[in-house]
Amino acid sequence: MCNLYSISKGQAAIRELFDGVKDRAGNLPDLAEVYPDYSAPIIRHGDDGLELAQARWGLPSPQFALKGKKVDKGVTNVRNTKSPHWKRWLGPEHRCLVPFTAFSEPSRNADGKYEAVWFALDETRPIAFFAGIFVPGWTSVRKMKEGEVTADLYGFLTTEPNAEVAKVHPKAMPVILSTVEEWEAWLEEAWSDAKRLQRPLKDGMLT
Repeated sequence: MCNLYSISKGQAAIRELFDGVKDRAGNLPDLAEVYPDYSAPIIRHGDDGLELAQARWGLPSPQFALKGKKVDKGVTNVRNTKSPHWKRWLGPEHRCLVPFTAFSEPSRNADGKYEAVWFALDETRPIAFFAGIFVPGWTSVRKMKEGEVTADLYGFLTTEPNAEVAKVHPKAMPVILSTVEEWEAWLEEAWSDAKRLQRPLKDGMLT
């Protein structure tokens, strides 16, 4: 689910949403389509406050999923927050905001061919954020041809779908944070409080 999203607004528009954020993302490329293992921007806690940085999409896979494999392509979406594998990264020091302007869910047309169905907050595609998790400095083999690398990684939470997404993908949707209060809560609160944010966006809030 949700292995493709878009950011149609540039990094300046992302920076404007956060007072004093440090931009350490470099020159971001055109991000009309973000796929797993692509580098993309996140907002996270840095050594001196919030920072805009880049990370690779795909968190470290659980050990059982890597049995017999030489490559860890990463886990893009996290649902089971009770898993010991994910619980160690649920504190605010590992949480981030993943900016997007639209995300897609896979569907099939009348001919049975794959097509992406896109969702946004409205027709203007304003910036919103997925509830993200990041793991800094993780060493693994993401691609055989690349070999072992150390990279900052991210993914985001999923939950049951709202009415709009359920028509296309009845199993899950990304956790979307659409207000400043939700952004701040996700970045600052203890997990015992922040876990309430793992819920579907209200019906009618997506186009």
